[in-house]
Amino acid sequence: MPPEPDETLHRKLRTAVADEIPAAIELRHRLHAEPRISGQEEDTAREVVAALDAGPGERVAGTGRLLRIGGEGPAVVLRAELDALPMTERTGAPWSATGAAMHACGHDVHLAALVAVCRAAARIGPDVPILALLQPREETHPSGAEDVVRSGVLEGAIAVVGAHVQPRLPAGVVGATPGPVNAAADEFEIVVTGAGGHAGYPHLTRDPVLAVCQVVVALQHLASRRFDPVLGASCTVGHITGGSAANVVPDTAAARGTVRVMRDEDRAEAARLITEIAAHTAAAFGCTAETRIHPLEPVLRNDPDLADRATGVLNGFGIPVDRTFRSYGADDFSHYCHGARGLMLFVGTDPSAPGLHHPAFLPGDEVVGRVADALVAGYLAAAT
Repeated sequence: MPPEPDETLHRKLRTAVADEIPAAIELRHRLHAEPRISGQEEDTAREVVAALDAGPGERVAGTGRLLRIGGEGPAVVLRAELDALPMTERTGAPWSATGAAMHACGHDVHLAALVAVCRAAARIGPDVPILALLQPREETHPSGAEDVVRSGVLEGAIAVVGAHVQPRLPAGVVGATPGPVNAAADEFEIVVTGAGGHAGYPHLTRDPVLAVCQVVVALQHLASRRFDPVLGASCTVGHITGGSAANVVPDTAAARGTVRVMRDEDRAEAARLITEIAAHTAAAFGCTAETRIHPLEPVLRNDPDLADRATGVLNGFGIPVDRTFRSYGADDFSHYCHGARGLMLFVGTDPSAPGLHHPAFLPGDEVVGRVADALVAGYLAAAT
């Protein structure tokens, strides 16, 4: 069992964080109103670095930053994401984004909460230093987290901690589940080739559109019949292309999607099955299929000891904890967990409101403080 928490240190840091929340909410509004998509986060990084008031920091992964709070020696890394999504906001908030980008995944909240925690820690003088990681390109590829890990700047870190808003948990609840909490996710692209021709003479063609549609249907058997349901899998096709006219059978059609599993060792088998199902289904329609798999994120595994310790801290704060929440969502935070002790905490928001990646997604300002509490719990779990 982990040692009893230092209640005095906990209260001191949490009180200092609470003092920072009003300014953090103002920062959240500024960040939300001026979002930047993946790879273009320079303005966002500059704004957050200024708010941290801890020097310029070190540039990482292109537009990212790494800033030390406290003295030398091994540190606890607190990570927040810089990027927004390429979509148009429909929240109606006075501080809405007005362009073609939006913080629809809560990254504005995460950044503001991180600033509150780091400023509070700087004021009281942390016994264990913090590395504030402002990570770019969480929403696209190449992954910002993978580039940070590859750079080696986190070598020797005690742990890496993140917190993410999660509408699938009740408001006020924090998920601190040990073990796998997010799925591995890989993208695939299937190109079906047939023989095009006139729509009035279908018997003279080999229709790749019909074939690719059947491939999409057949792929649903991957999760329901080819994987142990206890282990689980998810296979979704989100994009289909083919043809240019209503009365022409094209030569090719294509489908793109993602496959997700909860065990890293199942990724290769999922890729093999997708390739096999596509080839055999296309062949039944006189077509061929070429499948390309694009590896993305591994499984996100929380360190069990960190999850246990964070649960104890959160309980001490009087915050309800969920120890079972898992999701087939993916997050490149998983790359940190494969090179260091990692902990991703999920902070519940209003389940009745629009969810993640929706143009009306807008957690209330009170969530900034809740995410800050989660980050404090993760930091104390690793540092004490």
